Amino acid sequence: MARYEGGCACGAVRYRTDAEPLMAGHCQCRKCQTLSGTGHNSFAVFPADQVEITGKFTCWSYTADSGNTAERGHCPACGSPLFGKSSGFDGMLGINLGSLDDAGNIAPDVAFFTAEAQPWDRLGETSASFPGMPPL
Repeated sequence: MARYEGGCACGAVRYRTDAEPLMAGHCQCRKCQTLSGTGHNSFAVFPADQVEITGKFTCWSYTADSGNTAERGHCPACGSPLFGKSSGFDGMLGINLGSLDDAGNIAPDVAFFTAEAQPWDRLGETSASFPGMPPL
């Protein structure tokens, strides 16, 4: 059994990886708010070549606030947002924590774009927070 597995609400798209996340965080940018339907997106980043995805998914690309090209993957049947990539993080795949079968052992510890946070979206403690995208 893979260390981390997950997928969409209807089960048409599944993913799995044996890799440990390289980092986990929350993004409070307006795009993540709109795409998640709430105040932020919580995600964990894995090496893309170590994530196996099965099923048909659809991707949408846009220019992120950072200036990078971002791509979001979702299930075309149920619409579940599943993962994202950025040209600024070549070879990495951000998996939405809510799409994991069990995300209880991943603790996001950094917050991005906190300057765009909604006043009602309180994340709690993080070891680092940035008003925008930090220099990498």
